Amino acid sequence: MSFIKDENGQGMLEYVLIIALVAVVAIVALIAVRTVLKNKNQQISNQMNAADAAD
Repeated sequence: MSFIKDENGQGMLEYVLIIALVAVVAIVALIAVRTVLKNKNQQISNQMNAADAAD
C-alpha cells in the first residue's frame, strides 16, 4: 500500500484548490460589482433624462 504513504501531490493539490476557490470568489464578486454599477449607471441616466425633459 505504497500509494497511501505517497503524499507528493497533496501539497500541490491543496494549492490548486485554494487558487480555484479564490478565482470563484473573485468571479462572484466581479459579477456583483458589475450589477451594482450597471444599476447605478441606469439611475444616473434616468435622472439626467428627467432633468433634460424638465427643461
